[in-house]
Amino acid sequence: MSSRKKPAPVKKKKSQQRLSVGSLLTIAQLSKDDVELILKTAAELKAAFTRGQADRSLQGRVLAGIFEKSSTRTRVSFETAMFQLGGVMLYLAGRDLQLGRGETIADTARVLSRYVGGIIIRTDAHRKVVEMAREASVPVINALTDYAHPCQVLADLLTMQERFGKLKGLRVAYVGDGNNVARSLIYGAAKTGIELALASPLGYEMDKDTVELSESVRVQNKGALYLTMDPQRAVAHADVVYTDVWVSMGQEKDQAQRVRALKKYQVNDKLMSYAAPHAVFMHCLPAHRGQEVTDEVIDGKQSIVFTQAENRLHTQKAILKLLMK
Repeated sequence: MSSRKKPAPVKKKKSQQRLSVGSLLTIAQLSKDDVELILKTAAELKAAFTRGQADRSLQGRVLAGIFEKSSTRTRVSFETAMFQLGGVMLYLAGRDLQLGRGETIADTARVLSRYVGGIIIRTDAHRKVVEMAREASVPVINALTDYAHPCQVLADLLTMQERFGKLKGLRVAYVGDGNNVARSLIYGAAKTGIELALASPLGYEMDKDTVELSESVRVQNKGALYLTMDPQRAVAHADVVYTDVWVSMGQEKDQAQRVRALKKYQVNDKLMSYAAPHAVFMHCLPAHRGQEVTDEVIDGKQSIVFTQAENRLHTQKAILKLLMK
């Protein structure tokens, strides 16, 4: 009889089932595994929805939605997401809350935590979301601040992954103002190995802190970041060309100045011709047609902006399910 011992069975690594964070404030705070889990869950939920299969994992749960800025896609997608998951979202306009009459964010967070299972907040100053998450005892989700727009970019990553079957090694060009969406794209690209080129005019470029803070993650995941003031150079051979409005909410007083500074960064047929033949056009919407993008591009065969908008629903369902279940 042989005395040789049988080899120990190889233990399979368990796939991640929960996020490593309790709230979602920025993509920077997510691990690479967190991003992959959100995208995987979103793809599964979308496929199930397409088949007519309901996921009621948040049956009876309530989400508070605080909106201090107007919204179309964010509000409708979050309300629909909660409904499809079996729960409900309460729309709370900032002007209607006691926040508008001087109640502190901390007190609001503590009270809402006694009523609801999660809070989303769409506001101007990022510090408000940070404080809300610090004081709340339920998950808090950043639905847009002047610093970051994580839900948008997670939906963007899902859209790119659907289109190309991968994220690592994709060449993405962002043209325009170095704003909250661009900042979130930098972190999203760093987590997934995307090669991102960012073209912005002087005075509207990305801040150095974001570039430096994302560097170690970008190197680890073999991604790349190129900063330039030349939109044609950024778009050259790109798989994806992305832009956003030149004048965001709250910047209306600077509209004339911003339009002058950014007019050479319009995404039109000529600029798209520098991208790869198979390139797609993306925009987080709403679009100011005739400014950052022409009708020919946004309505053209390369545009996938409405699929991109649809994916806000499925990505936010994934975020809600992973944080609130």
